[in-house]
Amino acid sequence: MADCVLVYLLFVCGVFQTGAAAMIQTQQTVLAAVGEDAEFSCQLLETKDVLQVTWQKISAAGETNVATYNKYFGQRVNDSFTDKVKFKHTGLQNCSLVIRNVTEQDERCYRCLFNTYPEGAFTELHEPVVDVRESNSTEEWVVSCSATGRPAPTVTLSVSQQHLNFSQYNTVSVSNTNATFTVTTTAVLSGSCKHSTQVGCAARVLSAPHREVMVMIPEVQQVYAAATADYNVSFWIIASGVAVGLIVFACVATFIAVLLKKNPKNNKRDPENNK
Repeated sequence: MADCVLVYLLFVCGVFQTGAAAMIQTQQTVLAAVGEDAEFSCQLLETKDVLQVTWQKISAAGETNVATYNKYFGQRVNDSFTDKVKFKHTGLQNCSLVIRNVTEQDERCYRCLFNTYPEGAFTELHEPVVDVRESNSTEEWVVSCSATGRPAPTVTLSVSQQHLNFSQYNTVSVSNTNATFTVTTTAVLSGSCKHSTQVGCAARVLSAPHREVMVMIPEVQQVYAAATADYNVSFWIIASGVAVGLIVFACVATFIAVLLKKNPKNNKRDPENNK
């Protein structure tokens, strides 16, 4: 009885995400028998600033990310492939992948993508801009933060004091002519600000490192509150002084009126006594 060994063809294609052709070295066709391991490798022959190498499985249903090797976060195999795929060599210029225990379902085209900066598909994120202004209501501030990036960044607000909180969130995304997006998040910060308070804004694009800016709530708010308190105290002091003055004036006027009222009677009695 003869043994039958099935051999499956797995195809590998390398993609350098840029408009110009790039030099990628790879084995276009990989042969593997059932139960064996299949190794794929891609090497970028030109030195580029690569941010991430992504491996994808191409099927009739579409593209599925298998694994990634990131400049900042290292290697990661997607959950659905953890028992099937492992990295053999990790690098941003040369990366290889192994599919263990090959089956019929593994017969597909596998793509390696070198995501580069600034020539290819890359992430872009500028430093957020925070604006804090006084609200019409007492003890409220309107906090706005804008961040520009590609793809559209996620903007998150934070505050250092626990008794303060944000509400009435509103987020607007605008598409720019240079293919970037500007996302603006606005919220109302409520609570009494008795001490120095910091408001933070963090912006993130995909899995790239986030950028965060911290600003102090403008001192003019605290100065205004203090000035208002001083004004109230001064007002009551002046009002009290005026009231006391009026009372004293009324007492003196009353006393003089009484004296004047008594003097005419005394003048009338004198002639009668002289008769």
